[in-house]
Amino acid sequence: MMDSQTEKLTEPLGLSLLDGGGVFSTWSETASSIDLHILDPEDTSVSLHVLSLEQNDGGIWSTGDDRLQTGIKYVLRANGPDGPRHAFQPERNLLDPYAKGVLRESPSDYHCVAVDRGFDWESVQKPGTAISESVIYEAHVRGMTRINPAIPEEIRGSYAALGHPATIEYLTNLGITAIELLPIQTFISEPRLVNLGLINYWGYNTINYFSPHMRYASEATRAQGPEQILRELKTAIRELHRAGIEVIMDVVYNHTAEGGSKGLTYSYRGLDNSSYYRQDDEGNYHDTTGCGNSLNFAHPMVQKLTLDSLRYWTEELQIDGYRFDLAATLARDEHNYFNKEHPLLKAMQSDPIISQAKLIVEPWDVGMGGWQTGNFPPGFPEWNDRYRDSVRTFWLGDISQARSSGNHSNGVRELAGRISGSQDLMNERHGPNAGVNFITAHDGFTLWDLVSYGVKHNSANGEGNRDGANHNISFNHGYEGETPNPSISYARRKAARNLMGTLLLSAGVPMITAGDERLKTQGGNNNAYCQDNVITWQHWDPTSHQLDFEQTVSHLIALRKQYPALRPRNFTKVDEPTPESDQMLWYSVRGDEMTIDDWHNTERRTLQRLAYHLMNDGSKQGIHLVINGTEVVKNVTLPRVKDIEEFELLWDSSLELPPKRSIILKAGAKLRMVETSMQLFIVR
Repeated sequence: MMDSQTEKLTEPLGLSLLDGGGVFSTWSETASSIDLHILDPEDTSVSLHVLSLEQNDGGIWSTGDDRLQTGIKYVLRANGPDGPRHAFQPERNLLDPYAKGVLRESPSDYHCVAVDRGFDWESVQKPGTAISESVIYEAHVRGMTRINPAIPEEIRGSYAALGHPATIEYLTNLGITAIELLPIQTFISEPRLVNLGLINYWGYNTINYFSPHMRYASEATRAQGPEQILRELKTAIRELHRAGIEVIMDVVYNHTAEGGSKGLTYSYRGLDNSSYYRQDDEGNYHDTTGCGNSLNFAHPMVQKLTLDSLRYWTEELQIDGYRFDLAATLARDEHNYFNKEHPLLKAMQSDPIISQAKLIVEPWDVGMGGWQTGNFPPGFPEWNDRYRDSVRTFWLGDISQARSSGNHSNGVRELAGRISGSQDLMNERHGPNAGVNFITAHDGFTLWDLVSYGVKHNSANGEGNRDGANHNISFNHGYEGETPNPSISYARRKAARNLMGTLLLSAGVPMITAGDERLKTQGGNNNAYCQDNVITWQHWDPTSHQLDFEQTVSHLIALRKQYPALRPRNFTKVDEPTPESDQMLWYSVRGDEMTIDDWHNTERRTLQRLAYHLMNDGSKQGIHLVINGTEVVKNVTLPRVKDIEEFELLWDSSLELPPKRSIILKAGAKLRMVETSMQLFIVR
């Protein structure tokens, strides 16, 4: 027999449509009454019917009624006790936390819509790409297609444009296996931004976890309402799946758009402020997100909200994976401490539906003990910020310092650890694919700005350039911003190729930020969260150099897919490769094995990495990477290794385009390495 706690965790919440009516349930431990108002479809300020919900065990409030049907517009109203932890406003319209359709009536007033969720998936299945085979492309639904001339103007910037053949062809040609979308669950802009004439463009301000953001539907679809918005999004996902491209959602379960204790009330605060949000007895919020509030994941019903939402998107919309924003907050216990054995994490892993999705975490928040990279349990690949910083430092920070002081701060030891899978961080995990490697993300400089600006330029954000990170590990190569100087421009493009090449030739899961493949600039803005304009939109009129760079990225992705030695599933060893473990060997500029001095000398910045993979037929596949991390031409001796006769060039970062002819060097030959460059070989 189930106890009341178990029963309420399994009971379906929200509106369940049945033949001849429906059943509605919501949850509040502290409310004294909750009503469901069915609104006049022509004038939503008028309530046609008021249904009083009955309180059951475990804080569940329910009603059944034949007027609960597809298409109705409805809101909730709740009353309850006064006190510092409570925020009941009995006349305030509230969103159903489980609403599958949401409409905006005014800047501060929204209502729910009961939708028919039926859809024909046309037997298209999820691609099911292994995480070890994944190449992730982080993109913004609107910004990706807003000015793409290959897409009809009336649908640009929409879900329909996301699923348009032109978008899919572009992603396919690039070699992307998964598109990771910035938040598409219904969100709103903060009042401060609205007062500045700006909006929350990125979308990390969620107001409802079950409905798609209405603004991303095409105009014609928006006019038809939430049901058609849902269908437009499902159609885009289906067509991406048909092309073999997975869809990953960036989800923001750590906080809501209701802000701090004096913020507006839309849903959760008006239903049960005391239970949904972390706060002390005086009602002061414990904010570990920097956004005004933090959901209380020590409470089983907050965990249930998250799990039910994930299950809904995974089943109903066929989503392939999630990236959890500020995920350390999701794993904080009743004492607000991070706990890698948190019940929510365990529930995700054990759930037969959720566990089939990719569960990628941003392993930090802004609370005490918030940096948890490497500490999440197996099954939760983590954004690897150490990888980002180490690679930027090697190719940009150290080069900048060497120009000014004549000395580098780092040799090759740190870089070697990162490109081989960050075993120091992930050593108890499931190998290198426990880490998602990235050089850039939506937050920060674009790749081109990283090599073109030394400081941020965020004046357009209306905060006097105070917002955004100051520590970027960027390098402008001698001039701030765009320059007509061809030598500086070439050095920047080469640096960008080195950064992208390092990313795509490293062990671990690579994530590319949309637009970086065409060297997109944001004019030095490293916090463009409020810019819905050409600053953030992807450009579709590339220069010849940008097209060359795109070809380079596509070439590198193709090499990664072609050669398993570039994407080991487990941490490598120095022994002969086995079906379980690849082999990785390291050589110096002299062609011999690295010495202790080679590893620890900050001025030894030339490195050779030989990786072997055991193929199914028993043969060994060998891939050799050579790195020159100095602004000096290096003559590198290729190693003499048993069974290797020659090295065939696959890629050279000093070239604007992938090599057009075969270049073969004998084992032990001298290799001329252009300053700050990389070369990749297949060995035979």
